[in-house]
Amino acid sequence: MRTLMVSWQFWALLSAVCAALTAIFAKIGIEAVNSDFATLIRTIVIVGVLGSILLATGQWQSLGSISRKTYLFLVLSGLATGGSWLCYFRALKLGDAARVAPLDKLSVVLVAVFGVVFLGERMAAPNWLGIALIAAGAVLVAYRA
Repeated sequence: MRTLMVSWQFWALLSAVCAALTAIFAKIGIEAVNSDFATLIRTIVIVGVLGSILLATGQWQSLGSISRKTYLFLVLSGLATGGSWLCYFRALKLGDAARVAPLDKLSVVLVAVFGVVFLGERMAAPNWLGIALIAAGAVLVAYRA
């Protein structure tokens, strides 16, 4: 079990399960509320839970111990996350969860491309084939026949 807890694959799969539950719970939860307000409620819950975890585990850091570069990229990441959440909840309000979530997962394709272009990561031919299949699968699942 200890090995599992330090495995990136374990945490990535758990993230996928949580993301799937997010779509289902959010779709039910936004039926009678504005999608932007629903995003605010979700954000308040996340801030509360994360703050509690940091305090309970002693992981809180002094804000002065963080570099300006780190702040810059965490703020940019936060803005991107906020934009993603707002768009995702709006899409869920308007569409079927089973079609919205796969299109949202086109982010996997974009992360691969951005990782190569901006971070210098390398992908082999089988990796690119997988990325192409993810893109095709997302579009096919979202397609309404």
